[in-house]
Amino acid sequence: MGLGDLQHLLQNRVRDPANDAAIATWLKREYPAIARDAKHEGATIYWGDEMGLRSDHVTGTSYAPVGQTPVVRATGQRFGCSMISAITNRGQLVFRVFHGTFRAPMFVDFMRRLRQQAGGKVYLIVDGNPVHRSRVAKDFVAAHADEIRLIQLPGYGPELNPDELLNHDVKTNALGKSRPQNRAEMMTAVRRHLHRRQKQPHIIRNLFQERHVRYAA
Repeated sequence: MGLGDLQHLLQNRVRDPANDAAIATWLKREYPAIARDAKHEGATIYWGDEMGLRSDHVTGTSYAPVGQTPVVRATGQRFGCSMISAITNRGQLVFRVFHGTFRAPMFVDFMRRLRQQAGGKVYLIVDGNPVHRSRVAKDFVAAHADEIRLIQLPGYGPELNPDELLNHDVKTNALGKSRPQNRAEMMTAVRRHLHRRQKQPHIIRNLFQERHVRYAA
């Protein structure tokens, strides 16, 4: 990541000297060291995140005759689901769509599946969600230190995570275009979209070309 990209990233966020310093340290020292360690160990770096989805989320483009307000048709019911995903700059994607609260056992199960599918050591980079910092998660990682390493992003730096762009893609292209009428339809639409993305690694790779996450490409 060049100096210009770093300046652009820091200028386009709420300014806080402590946060800016932490992000600068991550970009200049911490992440480069992580990348070197991963290369030395033959590990794959995954970027992970969770997201809640709601039926009343409105996205996409609507049309109407000139002078009339566009109207988006949607169900009057309120429902939702959640997803957890992890991506690599090589275009790999692992995900799980679920209903209910995101808790430590579910995160551990996801990490277990992730390391099995990766076929080698995994470096998983996530935010500071309390589930990621839970004793259950830490114990699992400690017990499988030769297979997985869990790394936390700086606080207040969600824009550093390329997986946030996948979240946006899901909201726009899975929900915004399908307009599910109930939770089952919503979960099916999200799974279908993510399965499609698994077969389109070039789209996942392209997420890493956005300026604020290009450092991870």
